[in-house]
Amino acid sequence: MNSTPRVKACCFYAVFLWSYMNKDINNAYNVMSDEIGSLPVSSYNPLTASFQTEEKYTALQAINEAKRCLRCKAPMCMKGCPIGNNIPEFIHELSKGNMGAALSVINETSTLPAVCGRVCPHENQCQGNCVLGKKGEPVKIGKLESFLADFATEMDLLREGIPQKTRGRVAVIGSGPAGLTVAGQLARKGFHVTIFEAQQESGGVLLYGIPEYRLPKSVVRQELNKIEALGVEFRNSVTVGTGNITVDSIFASGFDAIFIGTGTAIPKTIDIPGMNLYGVHQSIALLHQVTAYNDGAISQRHIPIRKNEKVAIIGCGNVAMDAARTAIRFGADVTVLFRGSENEMTASEREYQEAVAEGVKFMWNVEAREFIGDERNKLKSIIIESPAGISSEPFNRVFLAIGSRPANRIVSTTDGIEVDSKGYVKTHSRPCGMTTRRGVFAGGDVVHRPQTVVMAVKAAKEVADGIAQYVDAIKLLDHVNSLGQRNMR
Repeated sequence: MNSTPRVKACCFYAVFLWSYMNKDINNAYNVMSDEIGSLPVSSYNPLTASFQTEEKYTALQAINEAKRCLRCKAPMCMKGCPIGNNIPEFIHELSKGNMGAALSVINETSTLPAVCGRVCPHENQCQGNCVLGKKGEPVKIGKLESFLADFATEMDLLREGIPQKTRGRVAVIGSGPAGLTVAGQLARKGFHVTIFEAQQESGGVLLYGIPEYRLPKSVVRQELNKIEALGVEFRNSVTVGTGNITVDSIFASGFDAIFIGTGTAIPKTIDIPGMNLYGVHQSIALLHQVTAYNDGAISQRHIPIRKNEKVAIIGCGNVAMDAARTAIRFGADVTVLFRGSENEMTASEREYQEAVAEGVKFMWNVEAREFIGDERNKLKSIIIESPAGISSEPFNRVFLAIGSRPANRIVSTTDGIEVDSKGYVKTHSRPCGMTTRRGVFAGGDVVHRPQTVVMAVKAAKEVADGIAQYVDAIKLLDHVNSLGQRNMR
């Protein structure tokens, strides 16, 4: 897969989100450039700073860890896995050194093992249900899964026997975890799948929205290459819902079904005074810009954080943790502001604990009421309401991480696709995932609200089955109808 255009993609996406935040597309880039360009550039290098990084197993370590598995008769780890991985079986094969056999077991249920092995909240799912964890350390299931996926890539271990693409043609809109899962599942079932991606490089939130320290971009690109090897076609820089590219035009070009997996691309904002001050940003824009920086597309001066700045993060989900830990890596003094208690945060416990260990501070049960600027219209403080009263806290920057919502580009240019009051696509349970427009399916965050990567994968797997059933059914009906027409002649 050609990844050379990714530089332009990262820059474009960062600028787009910044533009959305400031509500002025022409002005936003100038605001960004003027603000950042006027600041001194620190020699601090976030990529070489001493923070928690991924610790990968060697083959010997992975095999020894796999040997700890008890192979329970009623494996609780499987019950904790949203996508139903046969965990005891792949670990058993790994414990014998059968790397290929172990990965074959994983591939029966997972399209993105190298991703899920890294970003799934294992402590709440498979690993959290391991019986060894009741009295000691559970088996490190996530690390074993990512080890196997990486090993297979490094050794070019598996070459799957893929059936001929004769069952039908399916278009997938969006190349995030839901779109990639549907594409991979259907390609393995004998469908010709084409992914339409608006950006110049595929990967969606996996590439642009998850920090490098959690999910290396090289891993994402390796997974994309594996899916392409299944026979999936990628058409990047194609925005469905603009120009002549619509759901109707895709059907007209010969596709039997369409899957919408576009996620929730529009960040939510808050309606308080001072929202238009320089220094008020969206967290997702920061993550996109840092991806561009890591790829060498932009310099550090274009990252809207400077060493020793006081930075606030509003929100307490996983995106908030990603933004906070990213800001820490650029040398900022970071505080998360959350309107609820520690027990009410939606971030995973692991992400929270790692953020605390890295120096992120937290203020619970507080709400921002106003952003205060200086004489240059730059943020200098935030008026905060807490149970103790109203106070003014000094901050140089604030990043919002309060959720996101779907864009309406596709549904607004397509007849027959109904959405709810929040803009999420309505779907049927049978065939699973089909919208109110016949032949158009949807899944992942665009249907179920923003969730974890593995929950998007789970939903997409179910929808892939629904698409296969639908295409098989319409082709059977077409065949029966054609037989009837012949008999009438």
